[in-house]
Amino acid sequence: MKFLIDAQLPQSLKQLFLENEHDCIHTLDLPFGNLTPDKIINKISIEENRILITKDSDFFTALLLKMNRIN
Repeated sequence: MKFLIDAQLPQSLKQLFLENEHDCIHTLDLPFGNLTPDKIINKISIEENRILITKDSDFFTALLLKMNRIN
């Protein structure tokens, strides 16, 4: 499985995933690091088929808003 860990979570969490043979990146690995905008983080997770691990409720809210527009 592939994961992307957001800025609010420690980079050490990435190591746990790597030790269990998962493909994992942290926002600190991205060109803008923890300053990477949510829109870009979401785009990367979709394009690279990564599960986003975050404490940021903005991602959940944006998903709900998008789903409501579709229905």
